[in-house]
Amino acid sequence: MTKAKTKAGEQVLVCRIERCMACRSCELACAVAHSGAADVLEAVRQEPRPQSRVRVESAGGRAVALQCRHCEDAPCVAVCPTEAVHRAGERGPVLIDADRCIACKMCLMVCPFGAIEMARDGRAVVKCDLCAERASRGEAPACVSACPTRALVLATAGDLSRRKRRAAAQRLVEEAEAARE
Repeated sequence: MTKAKTKAGEQVLVCRIERCMACRSCELACAVAHSGAADVLEAVRQEPRPQSRVRVESAGGRAVALQCRHCEDAPCVAVCPTEAVHRAGERGPVLIDADRCIACKMCLMVCPFGAIEMARDGRAVVKCDLCAERASRGEAPACVSACPTRALVLATAGDLSRRKRRAAAQRLVEEAEAARE
C-alpha cells in the first residue's frame, strides 16, 4: 500500500501516459472506494451504481487517466452559488458538499478538464476528492493504489520538477551523443 508523504493539498495526481494501458483499474477502484462498500461485489449491487471520479480517455493513440486537478485558482469554487464546491483548508483539495449542492451545473460548465460530473442520482455533482478519507489514514488515493503499471502516482510539485529536469537532461545527452556520430 502506497503511503502519502505530504499534505493532500501539496500533492497532485500524475498520469504517466507512457505507462497507462487503459485497463481502467483506477476507475473501478475509485468507484468502489466512494461506494462505502467493503468490496467490488457489494459495490456492484448498490443502487445507484457507484461512480468513478477518474476517467480513462483515449487521445492520439494513448490512454490518459483524467481527474480533478484541484486547481489553485479553481473556477468551480468561484462559480458555486452555494459554496458546496469549496477548498479544504488553504492548500487542501477541492471538495463538494453534496448536501449544499443544488445541481446547477455551473462548476461542470467551467471545469477546464471535464472532471466534474452529475451524480447518478442527479442530486449533486461528483469529482475527485483525492480520496480524502483514505488520505486521513495516510493512504494513497484508490486509483494510485490500484494502478498495476504505476501510471498513476501521487507527487509533489518538487517531484514533478525533478522528473522533468531528469528527462530533459537525458534528452540533451542523447541529442549530443547522436550529433557526435
